[in-house]
Amino acid sequence: MRVHVVSDVHGNSTDLARAGDGADALVCLGDLVLFLDYADHSRGIFPNLFGVENAHRIVELRTARRFEEARTFGAGLWAGIDRGTAIETAVRKQYAELFAAFPTPTYATYGNVDIPHLWSEYAGPGTTVLDGERVEIGGLVFGFVGGGLRSAMRTPYEISDEEYAAKIEAVGEVDVLCTHIPPDVPELVYDTVARRFERGSRALLEAIRRTRPRYSLFGHVHQPLTRRMRIGATECVNVGHFAGSGRPWALEW
Repeated sequence: MRVHVVSDVHGNSTDLARAGDGADALVCLGDLVLFLDYADHSRGIFPNLFGVENAHRIVELRTARRFEEARTFGAGLWAGIDRGTAIETAVRKQYAELFAAFPTPTYATYGNVDIPHLWSEYAGPGTTVLDGERVEIGGLVFGFVGGGLRSAMRTPYEISDEEYAAKIEAVGEVDVLCTHIPPDVPELVYDTVARRFERGSRALLEAIRRTRPRYSLFGHVHQPLTRRMRIGATECVNVGHFAGSGRPWALEW
């Protein structure tokens, strides 16, 4: 069996259409939406609405961890605009392209920038969406937990530590534990380009130590200090920033 795994697709529908080539299945760990590309400020929903210069400014403030200033600046731009409608319209356009690019079969969970309630409208019969759930693929049990934890970024699908822990508990013992965010280990959560620690899950880390899956697969941190490490018996792998690389990570057994 060969499964290709992607995360942080962020609008890259072109490479996504080829991500399943040569594999028996595709696993997607979320963040399909591209709101703002930190490497290319001309790409995404934000610059399409407000222009590249304003995108430069919001990235500058966030990178400097001046989140309150960033929120105030953003609020001024959104004044007089129906934010919810504008974002949903743009997200729907991206989802239409991205879900159409998924091969069959695809197993997917949400990222922190995704909007879960829209997925059912776009996921075709070949795409199985899982969150706090398990599925068997080629004789191995895969568990999926989507979303992120609450942070200063206030992205769309952030939940409480307690709710996240409950989903981890619901998944239980699996062979491959698939999440959007990493376990709460400094080397795995630090982004070397954004120069900040992203939020990882303590509940996920504890589950890895307790249940000892073969693999813990995740994304979320685009340029991690460490992409791969072992925690006890478990191989923990950041499968990569698919929007930038265009290449899936392969799991074979």
